Amino acid sequence: MTGAGAGAGGGMRVAVVGGGPGGLYAAALLARQGHAVEVWEKNAPDDTFGFGVVLSDETLGGIEAADAVVYAALCAEFVRWDDIDVVHRGRLLTSGGHGFAALGRRRLLEILHERCAGLGVRLRFRSRAPEPATLAASYDLVVAADGVHSRIRENGAAHYRPTVTGGRCRYIWLAADFAFEAFRFEIAETEYGVMQLHAYPYAADSSTVIVEMREEVWRSAGFDLCDEEESAARCAKVFGEALRGRPLRGNGSAWTAFRTVVNERWSHGNVVLIGDAAHTAHFSIGSGTKLAVEDALALERAVEAEADVPAALAAYEAARRSAVASTQRAAAASMRWFEEVAGYVGQPARQFAFNLLTRSLRVTHGNLRLRDPRFTRAVEREFGCPEEGADGAGTPPMFTPFTLRGLTLRNRVVVSPMDMYSASGGACASGNAPGSGDAPEVGGEGVPGDFHLVHLGARALGGAGLVMTEMVCVSAEGRITPGCTGLYTAEQAAAWARIADFVHTSAPGTALGVQLGHSGRKGSTRVMWEGMDAPLPDGNWPLVAASALPYRPGVSAVPRALDAADLAAVRSDFAAAAVRAAGSGFDLLELHCAHGYLLSGFLSPLTNHRTDAYGGPLENRLRFPLEVFDAVRAVWPADRPMTVRLSATDWAPGGTSPEDAVAIAAAFAAHGADAIDVSTGQVVAEESPEYGRAYQTPYADRIRGAVGVPVVAVGAISSWDDVNSLLLAGRADLCALGRPHLYDPHWTLHAAADQSYTGPAAPWPSPYLAGSRKPPTGRG
Repeated sequence: MTGAGAGAGGGMRVAVVGGGPGGLYAAALLARQGHAVEVWEKNAPDDTFGFGVVLSDETLGGIEAADAVVYAALCAEFVRWDDIDVVHRGRLLTSGGHGFAALGRRRLLEILHERCAGLGVRLRFRSRAPEPATLAASYDLVVAADGVHSRIRENGAAHYRPTVTGGRCRYIWLAADFAFEAFRFEIAETEYGVMQLHAYPYAADSSTVIVEMREEVWRSAGFDLCDEEESAARCAKVFGEALRGRPLRGNGSAWTAFRTVVNERWSHGNVVLIGDAAHTAHFSIGSGTKLAVEDALALERAVEAEADVPAALAAYEAARRSAVASTQRAAAASMRWFEEVAGYVGQPARQFAFNLLTRSLRVTHGNLRLRDPRFTRAVEREFGCPEEGADGAGTPPMFTPFTLRGLTLRNRVVVSPMDMYSASGGACASGNAPGSGDAPEVGGEGVPGDFHLVHLGARALGGAGLVMTEMVCVSAEGRITPGCTGLYTAEQAAAWARIADFVHTSAPGTALGVQLGHSGRKGSTRVMWEGMDAPLPDGNWPLVAASALPYRPGVSAVPRALDAADLAAVRSDFAAAAVRAAGSGFDLLELHCAHGYLLSGFLSPLTNHRTDAYGGPLENRLRFPLEVFDAVRAVWPADRPMTVRLSATDWAPGGTSPEDAVAIAAAFAAHGADAIDVSTGQVVAEESPEYGRAYQTPYADRIRGAVGVPVVAVGAISSWDDVNSLLLAGRADLCALGRPHLYDPHWTLHAAADQSYTGPAAPWPSPYLAGSRKPPTGRG
């Protein structure tokens, strides 16, 4: 590649701003390609902050492939260890097989300084870089490696569009003059609150020590008034046993809150962001230096492969985006875990340690079974997993039973409620709206037909402990679409009884649950595949809601705010539907108070603007959903459980907060809810969800810990390994999966086969026994 200001040999002139590991390594790699590289660093060569740096085997493999000289120098310096020690209420638990490599940050910089100097890189220390516009005009490529407070990023903020969010903890980087034997996490329960220590060796005689605590704990303890020396002394006293009475020291150390940096764009013209300037990941997963070094490797490959700078920067960003996003999601989960650690300290020691190790789901139950089977088996035994077979292999957590009231589920897998929009009939309230177009006309509106028999029956045969229906509507006006099922007529009840009978007869041991709901302001719409949340082209029925607010202003119909007579009628509709559900043979009933439907609309301040006894403070907003719950519980058989599905956040400013969700769950639990099914969002159209793997689980986890009620976790849980991990960590009691069961109706049985489990929690139906082993593919 060449540029407009190409130097000798046809290379480019490259400016690197920032002399940290990412900037220096990028400089060395680009210099090896023949480019003329200058590094601008405002500090002295031996100035550095922090102490040790941890690198993964994956990152080291990339370094080895790109630059054997740097790799060899690093390997000569590394301290390596395999164990993680977790200290919980004075008890030390060790998990092995993890594999870490670390070295001093100052030594890492020295190695990179030497490599850069040997490749002809001009290193400008104690030098402030020229203004960004001057750099861009003077060089062919400008690499902004100037850290979390990047001047280049802030100068171009209108283009890069950064988002910087602060964490809820304060932390300080310190050092101890001895080497810990392992990565050590220790919890101190002080009079001010919970404090935690993260420590690891980085040399034969030195360790990094990070002390972290919630902001309110930090202030209560008076650390906000301490200088570096006093902070180090007080931290050493708190964690005196871990330090064996030895002191801690700082290095320009100060208490700070972690800042998560996300940018919509990483390049502009010939300027590119790398490392902390582009993105940050919480220190608890040890990925800051790793990400910066991997950015440098990707940038070097892109520059070598592409014909010009714009193409190279586009290729670099495309190559790194998904990996960085994945790391940031894991880091965010880890950061939140430590922010909420006070809620976990009451767990048994081994479960606490397992929870800590799997906090981001980068390490899972399956990983730990491979890394340290003895530790994992001990956690499984305490959880209640029976031993299976002569080799002592434990039953996977997902195949342990769970009891709600008088119902014992044979395993922890739930087929999540999923609207099918395929009910027979389909006549709307006015009698002339079309149905889904795909279901046969075999009776009145809202009747589950052969489709539902096959759909729910197949998933019951597939091994799940609990199969849930879609939201079953309590009235014709309460349907979402003309294709939605109901339980407001005898014909509907008889059709559901047929399905329940099939499940109980053909898949004995499988429980069938019904979810009762009312669409509220989200009703009278087309079926999903004809236009999600789009009103019917004709034949619409009137809508009701907590307040006269349309779901999509200018698109959706304006609902009527329920008056006293309406409220009484809706309560009666729910109770009548519950009576029919009991007669149909359902084993469990779930009240749908999520996703912006009628009862959810009362709970959220964004959708409830009432000024009567059912609006205003949360206590009032809870009133009507609790009245409905009480009416249903009164007629639902006493030995059968009831659950409630909630949206724990609206993903919108001013909506339901996590604290509100805890209070809502506690209220339903106090009224007799046997479990809370914790979902999120879909309450307002202008939401901004934070999607990701198991992204809704933290809300279930928080409710479980705060309220002490069993929870069902949902939301992008797609692997049996994640199910086992969440259960064993104590973050959920049941896991509900939707899309995986659409992809594979026998998901649970296949999960059992994949784990070599053949016990009573996942029995194959006799006609299917020949398929209980995966068929051979190709020639063996």
